[in-house]
Amino acid sequence: MKLLYAVIGGLAATAAMTAFLYLMSYVTHRVMKVTRILGTMLMNRTQPDGSLSKATNTKVYGTVAHYLAGIIFALFYIALWHSEVGLINASWGFLFGLAHGLMAMFIWYLFFMVHPRPPLISLRTYLTTLIFAHIVFGLVLTYTVYLLAKPDYPFWSLY
Repeated sequence: MKLLYAVIGGLAATAAMTAFLYLMSYVTHRVMKVTRILGTMLMNRTQPDGSLSKATNTKVYGTVAHYLAGIIFALFYIALWHSEVGLINASWGFLFGLAHGLMAMFIWYLFFMVHPRPPLISLRTYLTTLIFAHIVFGLVLTYTVYLLAKPDYPFWSLY
């Protein structure tokens, strides 16, 4: 059952996080389209001018990798709850998302530093936005698992 929760929650949370990043990309006019960035970097397809690849298979590869990572991280969240670290509520969803975002920011920074040809994007803006995107991930994942698991406490509890 927990694997099913991780798949459903991971897909929902990754979709929400991706939508948040695409919305931020649209609002700020900065490159934050995580699936295209990920696909471009994993397939080493940065364009000569430093832009992202527009190839369909690059987008597919980035999307699949991103959603698989979301499911894997959902498994970690669920394992923490199963180990009685925190509750399946908004407070813990926020805290897990914040920790996850800080970790993601560090991993992405290292990825850009070691990549032979990283795309030319506003890295500071992207990394900062990733923190908020992962808070969205944490809250959506937590709420999805809360709805599936139906614990006997309110989602908006503070403990």
